[in-house]
Amino acid sequence: MTTPPILLVHGLWMTPKSWDPWVQMYRDLGHEVIVPAWPGIGDRSPEEVRADPTALRGIGLGAVIDSIADVAAALPERPIIMGHSFGGLITQVLADRGLGSVYVGVAPGQPAGIPVLPPSTFRSGLPVLSNPFGINSASQISKGHFHYTFGNDLTRAESDVIWQEQAIPSYNRLFFEGVAGAVTGRGASRVDFGKADRAPLLIIAGTRDHVVPPSIARAIARRYQSSGTALVEYREFEGRTHRLVSQDGWQEIAAAALEWAVEHRVG
Repeated sequence: MTTPPILLVHGLWMTPKSWDPWVQMYRDLGHEVIVPAWPGIGDRSPEEVRADPTALRGIGLGAVIDSIADVAAALPERPIIMGHSFGGLITQVLADRGLGSVYVGVAPGQPAGIPVLPPSTFRSGLPVLSNPFGINSASQISKGHFHYTFGNDLTRAESDVIWQEQAIPSYNRLFFEGVAGAVTGRGASRVDFGKADRAPLLIIAGTRDHVVPPSIARAIARRYQSSGTALVEYREFEGRTHRLVSQDGWQEIAAAALEWAVEHRVG
């Protein structure tokens, strides 16, 4: 079995630390694992970012995508690319650019032109969307809202511990651009759903996810499958929340994602 490099893309309200369990598993299996931070985060801890989120303000989706694309393009071979949440949206744009050998979107955000917005997803984004005048700000996710969006399998006290370890403020401009693109079909999140030479893509969802519930993940998979000939598959995990990359039982998802990726990657 070969051990191709793996590029992991974190999501909104998170840092590379959110991938720690998968990183260790994949490195133990012999893979080089790269987990680039979004612009403005650098090598700072979540606590440090919360204390001074100035560098996150005004950064848009295009800037974040380009920064991750630069990392992928600099690798000596095309990596397996996996992304969680907004990182899963970024993964789809990187797939459109042909930067990976195979792709996995873990509870991925929807690209431009998929305007599915279930009530739980709307509620997840409400703290940012309710203040359009704060588009260039960086809004902290409260402990209570984190419990709803990421920790809904935990008690509030348990969720607060994860908040302390991982949560950072939102890139508000990026969030607004992602939502606008889903509705208008335009912007940095636009992809060619019918791209015939795109490497295989796996979409993963959790049934208890409030941010990217299965209705969104299925809509993404269906759009690709109905528009083109490139391989796109969908897999759903029972009882998993939006924190499915670290929720109890994450090993099953990490192993399934890697097994699928290694089996389907292209040269």
